[in-house]
Formats: sequence, structure tokens, C-alpha cells
Amino acid sequence: MAWSIVDVVRMSGVTSRTLRHYDEIGLLTPAWTAGDGHRHYEEPQLLRLQQILVMRELGVGLREIRDVLDSGADRVTVLREHHARLLAEQDRLGTLARTVARTIAELEESEDQDMVSVNRPENLFEGFRPDPAIEAEARERWPEAYERSRRVVEGMSPETTEQWQREATAQMIRFAEHMAAGTPVDDPSVQAEVDGHYKDVCRFWTPNAEAYRGLARTYVEDDRFRENFDRIAVGLADYQHRAMTLYADTRLS
Repeated sequence: MAWSIVDVVRMSGVTSRTLRHYDEIGLLTPAWTAGDGHRHYEEPQLLRLQQILVMRELGVGLREIRDVLDSGADRVTVLREHHARLLAEQDRLGTLARTVARTIAELEESEDQDMVSVNRPENLFEGFRPDPAIEAEARERWPEAYERSRRVVEGMSPETTEQWQREATAQMIRFAEHMAAGTPVDDPSVQAEVDGHYKDVCRFWTPNAEAYRGLARTYVEDDRFRENFDRIAVGLADYQHRAMTLYADTRLS
């Protein structure tokens, strides 16, 4: 039995343009093409498309997908590996949903919005993974630092990663408490927190004064970072930006 490209689009949700692209790059060739140019697919091609879509959901690139599918590896073995990764992703998303739910509950419990409200999540980063866009930008701007950081992260066990995430959350809360108390950023206690932050960053890469100021700007200019800071206290990104900039000017320059 064969299905037209229209049928495959309807069944899979993949656009006809994408299917044509897959054909052009040799990733998914139709079973046959009619005289009018319409592509037709049979069961082997549908099974291959399923594997392509699963691996795309797991973040695998098209070139890597083609290499896996063309390697001649046992299909059941490959699917078992995909299934295990999907179950792990399911667990991660469940954890992420609980993390967001805790944040929503804490925000809803805040009664006085005119005062600085400091949320104290157990682990703000639990369930999160690096944003691909941020990783790509870091890889382009600081290739050596990115590569060193990547090796360090990949060498961390799940337990070590969770501990680091908890420590990072606790540090952000301490900054927020200084901000709520009206402590100026040049206060020795605030600068001591910045020194701890800088040393923590140095576990992954060692920024000079310019790079550390750039990291501080990222916290306020990138909505992805600012949102994370604001989950703990509104205005925290700006406060930490000023504290880090002062540290870079006085300690790193």
C-alpha cells in the first residue's frame, strides 16, 4: 500500500515542503514518484519518517539522523534507545512542570506588590537544560571558553549538577535579600557575594573584566535571563548587574 505526499502530510503533521527537503538531502526518499511529479510513500518510508521525527524531538540534527538511519543499525535496538531517551525527557518535563508550579504558587501568595518580595524556591533551575540559542551565541563569541565549559558540564554527575543548581539559586536569593534591605552594591557584603559568583563562573570559564561586564549585561538585556532573576525578586537582574560591573571595574581591571 502506498500513500501520497498529501496523505503523509495529513497523518504526520509534517509539511510537504519539509518532506521535499528530506528527499533533496537524501534523508527520506519516496518509494516512487508518479509521472506528474507527486511523491508516494510506503510502509518502510513511514517507519523511517517516524524515527526521523522522534530524533528531531530529541534535538538530533538532520545530518546525524541520516548517519544513524543509514548505518544499518538494528531498527528495534535504535527504537529502544529512543524510547529510553523519551522516558528520560518525560521525567525532566515533569520535574520542570513542578518547578514552574512552585514558582506560580509563590507569586500568587505575594500579597504586597509595592514591597520587594523575595521568593525562595528550593531549586529555581531544577528540570531546566541549557537554551540552544544561548549555547550557540556563547560558542560563537567565546569558542575556547564555551568548549571548556562544555567539558566541565558533561563531566558533572546528576547529583553534582543538582547541587550546583541549588547553590546558584541560594546565591541569587542572597543577592535579592541584600537588594530588599537596600544594601548598596559597593557594600563589602555584596561584593563578597559577587566574588563568590565570579569564582563559581571560573569553574566553567575564566572571564576577564570585559567578559564579566558582558555577562552582567546579559543578565539585564536578555529576556531569558531577566525572567529567571525576576522569579526571585523583581529588579534583581539590574541590582546584580550593577554589583558585577563594579566588581569588574575594581577587582578585574
